[in-house]
Amino acid sequence: MARLIAAGLVITASLITMTASLRAETTTVPGTGAILQALDKVTARITRLDVPVGKTATFGTLRILVHACRKAPPEDTPESAAHLDIVEARPGAAEKPLFSGWMFASSPALSALEHPVYDIWVKDCIMPAGQ
Repeated sequence: MARLIAAGLVITASLITMTASLRAETTTVPGTGAILQALDKVTARITRLDVPVGKTATFGTLRILVHACRKAPPEDTPESAAHLDIVEARPGAAEKPLFSGWMFASSPALSALEHPVYDIWVKDCIMPAGQ
């Protein structure tokens, strides 16, 4: 019974993520980059990262690649979502993939980076001039 409930929760979470992903691609405006906030849990240092689409930012041992950033139009509920790949690149070790997918500004826990030292979350999209 517990396995059935766990399977149901996994399927539900997958459907929510897929629905949010599809909505982000169909009813939003593309941005030219993502505004991310990064936290180093050891030093309590918070850093703002402005990362253009297609570029990589470094924070500690993390490398963050922004594939896309989409923002809801002004008449809709505020939402920004970024498609990210995050890898850990430690000296002398192979890169370790940590996260790949959409992160949502309004629901950071829905799709979050799991790391003992760092947190990364989406704050907003960088929009083209005039938007």
